[in-house]
Amino acid sequence: MTSTTGSGPLLAQRHVARLLFGTLIGRLPNGMAPVAILLLVTHQGGSLKTGGLLCALYGLTSAVGQPVLGRMVDRRGQSLVTATAVLLTTVCLLALSVVEAAARPGTAAGLVALAGLSTPPLEAGLRALWPVVLPDEAQRRAALALDTGAQGLIYVTGPPLVAVLSTTTTPRTALVVSAALGLLGAAVVLSAAPSRRWRPAPAAHRTGALGPLAHPGLRWLFVAVSGVGAALGAMNVWAVSLADDLGLDLLSGLVPAALSTGSLVGGFLYGRCAWPGTLARQLIAAAALFAAGWLPLMAVAGPASAVALTAVPGLLLTAVITSAFLTVDALAPAGTTTEAYAWLIAAVGTGQAAGTALAGTLAEHPHLGAALPAAGAVLTLIVLLAAHRDLAVPGSTARRRGRHRRTPAHAAR
Repeated sequence: MTSTTGSGPLLAQRHVARLLFGTLIGRLPNGMAPVAILLLVTHQGGSLKTGGLLCALYGLTSAVGQPVLGRMVDRRGQSLVTATAVLLTTVCLLALSVVEAAARPGTAAGLVALAGLSTPPLEAGLRALWPVVLPDEAQRRAALALDTGAQGLIYVTGPPLVAVLSTTTTPRTALVVSAALGLLGAAVVLSAAPSRRWRPAPAAHRTGALGPLAHPGLRWLFVAVSGVGAALGAMNVWAVSLADDLGLDLLSGLVPAALSTGSLVGGFLYGRCAWPGTLARQLIAAAALFAAGWLPLMAVAGPASAVALTAVPGLLLTAVITSAFLTVDALAPAGTTTEAYAWLIAAVGTGQAAGTALAGTLAEHPHLGAALPAAGAVLTLIVLLAAHRDLAVPGSTARRRGRHRRTPAHAAR
């Protein structure tokens, strides 16, 4: 995986590969744990309903916990907060592997909720480190696009790995491996010099209780990207429904994999291009293209076209999310960067849970299946258009490339 800019190969830059791959490994539990929990419950004789509720609980608490942990990082630094979080998550997942979850659902729910709430904020922390690691603006933009696009690998590799481990051993083993990988990835990141040396902003620069939510543009942005999450959640349910309709079980995995692959390719392409216009215009243009990318899916006639066409919004997904992160960096008040990133991540996750739930409720209406992802993407576009004035970056020029406006004062080398 290599991406180049005018300043040379990105992954050849010091610390970049370590931070990127360490974060991906550390976040593998996000893709593995829900599947492992579901298989563990059913393996123990529990119902799919119980397993599904525990999976939903894990996803919801993970989203809720990120902004809280992000604020703690902004106050206490990455090392203490992230290390404590990953240790707590690891202990909970290991404990869950030995609990009879089907027979003791209350205990299992408590462990799942605590594991989700303490999910280490590795993704938000990585975004806060890029200005430290890469002084060159073009390289920072390329790195942000690359790590955004690479996030899909978590969900392409995680669930199949759980399936293999569960089949060859037991779901308990899959849960233990998930916990171990999360601990390993966090250790790789936290032991890197940029993370160890990262320092919070001085107390005088901190904001009030609302933190980054005090900025109206960021509030609207977080609402907008929840539509992106809703599109992704609805797409997963649509893939399962389509697989059932066509009698091809493999399609339920191939469709999400196609979107993730498109997102990874989009990350490479996005980071290599210069984008005209202000940051707000870039974000709105990316959202418009993302919404348009879902429309051909409503004419899907077979498995090959479903897989091929799903890669199209995947290509455009990276542009939306990367532009959103760049906007967060430009608008977040000093001392709230990690928390602001975490709110953006949580908004996508919450939207994804809502999209999954809505699509599941409407699963008996197949004609709505492909329309729901498009509706989520359109919601994103509508909110961004309505809030375009609040999203404007002060001092932005007409031809400005969406970039980090500063190297944060708290990012001590």
